[in-house]
Amino acid sequence: MKNKYLKRDFFKKKYKNKVFLFTSFCIFFFFFISVFSYQIMPEKTPFANNIQLSIAKKSPGFEVQVIMLKKDLYKKTQNPIKNFFLGEANQYEELIVENVFQEGTTVSFTIYNSTKKETKNIKELYIDSTGSYLKTKKYLLGTDKYGRDLLSRVILGTRVSFSVGFISVFISLLLGVFLGMISGYYGGKVDVFICWLINVVWSIPTLLLVIAISVVLGKGFWQVFVAVGLTMWVEVARVTRGEVLKVSRLPYIEAVKSFGLSDFRIMFRHIFPNIINPIIIISAANFATSILLESGLSFLGIGVQPPIPSWGMIIRNHYGFIVMDKLYLSIIPGICILLLVLSFMLLANSLRDILDKKTD
Repeated sequence: MKNKYLKRDFFKKKYKNKVFLFTSFCIFFFFFISVFSYQIMPEKTPFANNIQLSIAKKSPGFEVQVIMLKKDLYKKTQNPIKNFFLGEANQYEELIVENVFQEGTTVSFTIYNSTKKETKNIKELYIDSTGSYLKTKKYLLGTDKYGRDLLSRVILGTRVSFSVGFISVFISLLLGVFLGMISGYYGGKVDVFICWLINVVWSIPTLLLVIAISVVLGKGFWQVFVAVGLTMWVEVARVTRGEVLKVSRLPYIEAVKSFGLSDFRIMFRHIFPNIINPIIIISAANFATSILLESGLSFLGIGVQPPIPSWGMIIRNHYGFIVMDKLYLSIIPGICILLLVLSFMLLANSLRDILDKKTD
């Protein structure tokens, strides 16, 4: 019987380790994509916002010829770091064409999806490093309803989700840990007031509270981070308060107090390191929640604003195509949300099992 339980515990731990490795790999994969978005995605212009209505809603694998025209005004960005993280505008204008024919210094072509024929002098065209004014663009996931590269928009949307997650979790930790530590350590009227505040915020539906804060702060990139962060500190505060109440009554804390150390040093030097495990777990779960909240806000139109791509916004722009033959326009960003949220939730569960000494 003992061998049976040992065998079951062995397979249970092996399964948990596999889940932890898989979720860590998924999170690292999405994080890598978010950092190196402009080096990975095909469309490297800022926000991948190159609108071409003539090729809107094209299927995955679609290819088209593009003639590069010289720009009247173009200012090259000299900051390589800015170009690396924010992309750089093309030195040329793109013209979607077909049936291209060159005779001498004259280039003739037909505008894509039209019978209109045009001619351009070779001097009007932009010549790239290969000596060509014509290139072929392939859209691996097709184009959205504005003719933008869907793959590039989805890849860049990863950056928004991770940014919201990191900053909102950071804000929730600052507020939650501070209020939870004070409430659990001092008790009395301070504890009563903070618990009342926690219960008031807890009683308001999360999405409704996020929408209310977003309306007050306004629509925008940073406003979403702050709005989501200000709604998630409650869970952190409740967990922190409960752990501080347990730890602050232990003998070694009473001994530390007898040395005359300041309350601030006792809380953050001797109590906080011993309650960090549950805070890490709740932070991983909050990361998943923040991604869902940001996607919901963008879907409702009060989150990240165009032209910044967001998974929720992509779904909002294309959910009407679900009943048509363009289902993938909404399904692809939806799958990305599902994978990232599920990875963080499974990571939180794995961390709980790993960090909880009672399960050893």
